[in-house]
Amino acid sequence: MATVFQKGEKIVSKRANALAERIEQGAAQLAALAEGLSEAEWQTPVPGEERTVGVLIHHVASIYPLEVDLAQQLAAGKPIAGVTWDDVAQLNAQHAHDHATVSKTETLELLRTNSKDAADRVRAFTDEELDQAAPVSLNADAPLTAQFFIEDHALRHSFHHLAAIKATLKR
Repeated sequence: MATVFQKGEKIVSKRANALAERIEQGAAQLAALAEGLSEAEWQTPVPGEERTVGVLIHHVASIYPLEVDLAQQLAAGKPIAGVTWDDVAQLNAQHAHDHATVSKTETLELLRTNSKDAADRVRAFTDEELDQAAPVSLNADAPLTAQFFIEDHALRHSFHHLAAIKATLKR
C-alpha cells in the first residue's frame, strides 16, 4: 500500500493528509458553532478557563501557527526545551487580556485562515518527519514524535475547547 499520493503537483503523505483533514474537521466544527452564537453566548465565561467563549475560540485560532512550528521543530529532530505549563498559562492569560473584546467576525476569519494554513503545513510533513522524536519539556522531556505533537496540539485543541464550550452553553 502506498504511503503517499499525488495532490495536484505535490506528493503528499497519506498520514500527513489524514492529520490535516482532522485539523480541518475540528476547525470546521468550531466555526460552525461560533457562527450560530448570540452576542450573549459569545460573551459567556467558560468555567475553569478564565476566558469567555469568544476569547477561547480566538485562542484556538491564534495558536495554530505556534503548534505547527513546534511540530516542525520535532520533525527536524530538535527538542522543545525550556517551555513549562506555567509559560503556557501565562501566554493564555496574556492572550485573554489582549483579546478580551475580540469580535466574532475577526475570530472566524482568523480561525479559517490559521486552520487552513496549519492543515497545509501539516500536509507537507513526510512519514519520516512524522516519526521523528525529540524531548519535549512540557511532557517531562519525554521523546515525543512530531505526529503525536500534532495530534495532541493542533488537532486536539479545537475539539477540546469545543467540548468545553458546548458544556458551558448546554449544547
